[in-house]
Amino acid sequence: MSSSNYVEFINVDKSYDGRNLVVDDLSLSISQGEFLTMLGPSGSGKTTSLMMLAGFEAPSGGHIRIAGRSLDSVPPHRRNIGMVFQNYALFPHMTVAENLDYPLRVRKAAKAERENRVRKVLDVVQMGAFADRKPAQLSGGQQQRIALARAIVFEPDVVLMDEPLGALDKNLREHLQLEIKHLHERLGITIVYVTHDQSEALTMSDRVAVFNAGKIEQLAHPAELYERPATAFVAGFIGENNRLAGHISGHNGDEYAVQTETGHSMVVRSSEPFRERQRVIVSVRPERLRIGSADACTNSCGGTVEEVIYLGDHKRVHVRLDATSTLVAKVPNAGTNIDIKPSQVLSLGWDSSDAVLIPA
Repeated sequence: MSSSNYVEFINVDKSYDGRNLVVDDLSLSISQGEFLTMLGPSGSGKTTSLMMLAGFEAPSGGHIRIAGRSLDSVPPHRRNIGMVFQNYALFPHMTVAENLDYPLRVRKAAKAERENRVRKVLDVVQMGAFADRKPAQLSGGQQQRIALARAIVFEPDVVLMDEPLGALDKNLREHLQLEIKHLHERLGITIVYVTHDQSEALTMSDRVAVFNAGKIEQLAHPAELYERPATAFVAGFIGENNRLAGHISGHNGDEYAVQTETGHSMVVRSSEPFRERQRVIVSVRPERLRIGSADACTNSCGGTVEEVIYLGDHKRVHVRLDATSTLVAKVPNAGTNIDIKPSQVLSLGWDSSDAVLIPA
């Protein structure tokens, strides 16, 4: 077993009715010390995959291993896995210290060792002053810190997190994202994290596995997922983008000419090979579109402003190209003196390297 396949899903299937696969032939290797996020919409198979790793669900086929050890017949309490849930799952009648002591007592650790570990892990999550409080006396963010501390106090092989920040407000959620990320960096533990929140996945993860209909559509580092989506589903699910359908009409090296279904011509740079007449989707992120300097770009097109939405740090500008095509551009409010209004005619531009070609 190498550190690059510390956790392994090997051809794992899961069906609840014997006909429909919730998880379909999943093969995935997770490195020791890695923060891997399973991202996808509801029903995509991400939580079921996590539950199979935890032992709360049994695979219909295939195998799961940790550190080369098969988990096929290992019950959940013997897998040495820490769990953090959205609802915290703290014992309400126990103090914070007693909640953290519980998994150590179950493992029959000596009292002195238990006290030492509880004290240390409370310091790690910056909750040392709250040892004698009950969960009901803590805020949501504090309870989530204690739930995290309980998951790591017994030094598990892997920590699993199932939508742990979903019940928190936006500001606290973003703060705890960074806290968990920094905790992972300090401790070097292996974390498998489940969320449907794209920004959460991009912020925290070493790699992200994007799930759709029981399969992984793409497994990559956050920047690669965002900048170079491999499929139309990933392009649509990760962040916001503009998609134009068309076909390859020619190429010169790695620059491909594309004719869209609505008659627009453009050039897109791609390191992946495409053939003549192949149907493709051109994906362009809204922040890559330029207004006011379109003439200096490789590609440009004109349209009419349909709507301008003010969002504080930027405006979202919806531009109608024709009867069936609309592009959305993000225009920063700082340093931009362009006054954009509905019904205004303007041009949008982007360079060949700003777009991504995806097989249709």
